[in-house]
Amino acid sequence: MIKRILAQAIEKRLDDRKAIILTGPRQAGKTTLTQYLAPSMEQPVLWWNGDETDIRSLLANPTSSHLRQLIGPAKTLIIDEAQRIENIGLCIKLIVDNLPEVKVLATGSSAFELANRINEPLTGRKWEYNLLPFSHEELCLHTSELEENRLLKNRMIYGYYPEAVNTPGNEQQVLKNLSSSYLYKDILTWEHIQKPAQMEKLVQALALQVGNEVSFNELGQLCGIDNQTVERYVGLLEKAFIIFRLGSLSRNLRNELKKSRKIYFYDNGLRNAVINNFSPLSLRADTGALWENFMVSERLKQLAYHEINATRYFWRTHAQQEVDYVEERNGQISAFEFKWNRTAKARIPKTFTNAYPDSQTMIVTPDNFQQFLAP
Repeated sequence: MIKRILAQAIEKRLDDRKAIILTGPRQAGKTTLTQYLAPSMEQPVLWWNGDETDIRSLLANPTSSHLRQLIGPAKTLIIDEAQRIENIGLCIKLIVDNLPEVKVLATGSSAFELANRINEPLTGRKWEYNLLPFSHEELCLHTSELEENRLLKNRMIYGYYPEAVNTPGNEQQVLKNLSSSYLYKDILTWEHIQKPAQMEKLVQALALQVGNEVSFNELGQLCGIDNQTVERYVGLLEKAFIIFRLGSLSRNLRNELKKSRKIYFYDNGLRNAVINNFSPLSLRADTGALWENFMVSERLKQLAYHEINATRYFWRTHAQQEVDYVEERNGQISAFEFKWNRTAKARIPKTFTNAYPDSQTMIVTPDNFQQFLAP
């Protein structure tokens, strides 16, 4: 089993009264991680699965007395696929407030229910974590840094979804199944999207614009939907852990872009499945974009798994000067350019370093990316 870094952070929270909420993409390994954690939790452990209709029915109108009867002598309650249970926020709140002897761990493959209906009732009552596909660091710990360096081109094409990693040679079929069967399941279930084909077209358009600024107006024209619908769909895709966005850093210069955004995919393999392109890097025109998506998504995992608080941006001016990725931690700004081609000339624009003179800078290539991703 490939150990997940997040397990250590969650284990530290097992002995208090707060609920643990574990969200992340479908097929990212939440159930496997929960099974790994279960023996460390106070026994006996009771498992509920939100995919089961009887569980959803039993919890339709929860009361503390009813929940006490359902849970019985269990000291730990694990709720898998919790986003399927309509009143899950209220259920967990009642358990935390009225059954202090019961520890709750709830997993969900989207943030819809666990964000929109849990956040308010569970204020101050939960620890929340996002489990994403395997990280580069996790694979290095499982094999070695040398082995992962050798597999770098493969990871850029097929990504880190557990089943894709664990079934070498079958990655394309795994990712095609994932993109066709699971990609929009939660969105279509909860949001009643009338024209899912437009959603699919939007995801494909976003996949082709990875690393570039995106215009909701332009995307709407491409997909035949209005700007407001594009923005709504992008928000839903973020809550389903398919994509995430970076905003632009704008602080010191009049000509800095102020309201722009870039959109990235949480996983390169899923992005390539969306556009059905698994060609080798040597035959691709989008290798630079893949490298940027890979680096930004891996950095996101590193920050999340090590509970590092940082604000993430990109930077660009109206004169087209740009920095791929900017990060601010405790007031310290760091700027990064991502270059797959080791011999390509690259530098951080002087306009940026003059505007942010105390910033740290780095050009990230295949030769030094381990330093960029070091914990």
